[in-house]
Amino acid sequence: MEREFSAGGVVLRKMRGRWFVAVIEPHMERPKKTPKPGTAARKPPPAIVALPKGAIDKGEKPEQTALREVTEETGVRAEPVAKLADIKYFYVRNWGDHARVFKIVSFYLLLYRSGRLGNISREMRIEVHKAYWLALDDAAEVLSYSGERDVIQRAQQYLKAHPELARR
Repeated sequence: MEREFSAGGVVLRKMRGRWFVAVIEPHMERPKKTPKPGTAARKPPPAIVALPKGAIDKGEKPEQTALREVTEETGVRAEPVAKLADIKYFYVRNWGDHARVFKIVSFYLLLYRSGRLGNISREMRIEVHKAYWLALDDAAEVLSYSGERDVIQRAQQYLKAHPELARR
């Protein structure tokens, strides 16, 4: 079985007295189905909403990957605070060899430091459709993947245990 290792970030920013998290809508290629004659066309599936993340490059530490991926996929720079969790799951590649893959994604709590969300390179526009700030209180309901919803809950617990982060 193939193995993959990735890392990503929960980038938090306090604005107008509330915490927000940087999220992305990745470009997802979906097969275009033609409706059968006499049937109504189905609504397109809802957009995927996810945390920024990506593959760990050779020689890179997971925390470095999280910081790099956040900058590449969102346009912002962030400061690491703590590791939140490792998410582990299986998936089947829908390209190439269609291999079954065991994947581990390490997520880090990060604080926004600079940059404009959505200011990403033309090359990254192939991967990322949109980046935006989402109210942290809404994120556990809006994110598409259950593992990432769990990571958001850990970030909320961390904030409650460390109120001094609001002053950083």
